[in-house]
Amino acid sequence: MQDHSGADLIYGLEDRPAPAPAFFAALQHILASFVGVITPPLVIGAVLGLGEHLPYLISMALMVSGVGTFIQARRPFGIGAGMICLQGTSFAFLGAVLSAGLLVKSRGGSPEDILAMIFGVCFLGAFVQIFLSRFIAQLRKVITPLVTGIVITLIGVSLIKVGITDIGGGFKADDFGAPLNLALGGLVLMIIILLNRSRQPWIRLSAIIIGLAVGSLAAFFSGKLAPQPLPDLPLMSIPQPFKYGFAFDWTAFIPVALVYVISTIETVGDLTANSMISRRPIEGPEYVQRLRGGILGDGVACLIASVFNAFPNTTFAQNNGVIQMTGVASRYVGLYIGIILFCLGLFPLLGAVLQQIPKPVLGGATLIMFGSVAAAGIRILAQVKLDRRNMLVIAASFGVGLGINAQPELLHQMPQLVQNLFDSAITCGGITAIVLDLLLPRDDSRDSLPESLGQTHKA
Repeated sequence: MQDHSGADLIYGLEDRPAPAPAFFAALQHILASFVGVITPPLVIGAVLGLGEHLPYLISMALMVSGVGTFIQARRPFGIGAGMICLQGTSFAFLGAVLSAGLLVKSRGGSPEDILAMIFGVCFLGAFVQIFLSRFIAQLRKVITPLVTGIVITLIGVSLIKVGITDIGGGFKADDFGAPLNLALGGLVLMIIILLNRSRQPWIRLSAIIIGLAVGSLAAFFSGKLAPQPLPDLPLMSIPQPFKYGFAFDWTAFIPVALVYVISTIETVGDLTANSMISRRPIEGPEYVQRLRGGILGDGVACLIASVFNAFPNTTFAQNNGVIQMTGVASRYVGLYIGIILFCLGLFPLLGAVLQQIPKPVLGGATLIMFGSVAAAGIRILAQVKLDRRNMLVIAASFGVGLGINAQPELLHQMPQLVQNLFDSAITCGGITAIVLDLLLPRDDSRDSLPESLGQTHKA
């Protein structure tokens, strides 16, 4: 194990945990992200009437997430960040993907036609992100530490809403806010907090999975968790390239292409937070190389997703929270995550079992992890010179972003394209931060993080 003097890590980035702790850490990442990976296909399937194709789409989402995560950790041919960057189905693309599907549906297209169009425009759109990955040095002039800190904080704050909704029982749940739901979520939350204060590495490493296990047991004995009969699914799901065909339309493509640009900005924020939590530099050549490889990895994962009938992928922010909670930053854990996710997709019944964990139990775990993401953003902002100019950028960006988050119907009288692009806190707040950071005159020639912060990890 490397020397992590001064660093609160059990396993550093290049450490190789034994199989048992590596598997255990990987399982916690999967439990934190599983619902996030399968939820976008569920939402898209429900809105576009793709019910008969949903089991296959969910299996492909899990398999592609596994392949993308493996690539990010293994970093073959410079593709990937070489960190635990769990790839999962991106929520950012929901609006643009649904818009493309509804376009085909309005023309009388079948579910197969809808999927052919979605995967066709997403396939070509992935090249936008691949292209942007080659110009990270130029992008860094636009995506400054100030912008990055704002975007990471907005990502965390936006995700907190998902966690607290799950604690209540889930979106539109009949018993939303029931005392039992709140008690289960609170129980899991407190267990994770208390276990993370332990001096024993194994207890910290196990905090999330113990919290979920105890919460599930409590849910079972309280009647909240009633095991359901497993659905009648095939034993294995076999990947088939472009199973539904390939179609293209500029009207559907342009919003998707723009979301790929926005997704790249989000990924820069997530990779920066990951580097910081993993005690790697967040300035200099190594950092730029990780950004370049990580964004390229995102683009390649999206390319693979479109070929194998899954929706666009992105680097999940919540897994940075898992790294922080467990103290395990080893990229070799990412290889385990990739293999397990692939197997979950290959054998759909395994995924069906995990789906039965009650939402309040998952919410108790995800809430603190999402909060950790927001805290990572605040930590970056704390390293930026907080003069009057930068405080103005932060205030305006949070005001616009969190305002949209609090009142999502604000843009509903705008054209559909505007709604698709700007109906999230991350998009509006991030663009506001970029525009103001570029336009407002600086007191200094450049906002930058102190050199010492970029050298916090010494192998």
